[in-house]
Amino acid sequence: MQFEIDKDKLEKWCKTGILVLSIILVIAVGVYFVPKIIAKAAGEKRELPIYCVQTEKKQVALSFDAAWGNEDTARILEILKKQNVNVTFFMTGGWVEKYPDDVKAIAAAGHDLGNHSENHKQMSKLSKEQSVKEIMSPHDKVKALTGKDMQLFRPPFGDYNNTLIQATKECGYYCIQWDVDSLDWKDYGKDSILKQVLNNKHLGNGSIILCHNGAKFTADALEELIVGLKDKGYEIVPISKLIYTENFEMDHEGRQVQK
Repeated sequence: MQFEIDKDKLEKWCKTGILVLSIILVIAVGVYFVPKIIAKAAGEKRELPIYCVQTEKKQVALSFDAAWGNEDTARILEILKKQNVNVTFFMTGGWVEKYPDDVKAIAAAGHDLGNHSENHKQMSKLSKEQSVKEIMSPHDKVKALTGKDMQLFRPPFGDYNNTLIQATKECGYYCIQWDVDSLDWKDYGKDSILKQVLNNKHLGNGSIILCHNGAKFTADALEELIVGLKDKGYEIVPISKLIYTENFEMDHEGRQVQK
């Protein structure tokens, strides 16, 4: 009988002990993690790349991502020269290495040389140190080829986070996105590209237009695209001439606004 009473007491003490230990553990976890969560929510501001620019000038920027192929690059450069237009080319390190003469031709024609990372990775999955390496490797290659320091970076897939934005700033770069996507990479045809850009609801002063030099129908559409933008009254400028390089802030949509 005494044993049964002691057994009941032991079970009760064990349950009480487990409950107390659980409460202590919950409190300890809360003390450690809750302040960090609150501090992050309250203090970490989401950083944004430049999607477009607020400006009274009727200007837009054409840009070309160069990550694969160069079959149409010479033709694109000829059309740009004929139309007296300068644009921005964002080049991966692999593309720079494979087509050095094209890089030199782009620079010689007065176009912006932009950085599109070394290996076209999802930059949001990289550490800051890895991001810096992805940025500076093509930077050094282009510098060796042309003597020019690039200052414009476009993340592959448009993928970014605060770590990347901070890394671009530390490398002396402006992180650039787009607000008008030509969708040329879908290979729907010339007319699709023209319609997607010229009738785009986001097209306006300060827009940045995304194209790809290696897409199937981009070169076919380019001259009509340029003429169409000019007919709408737009001056086409390289991104370096469109963005503000100092005294600016970003609105919640990624629009660069001069202070």
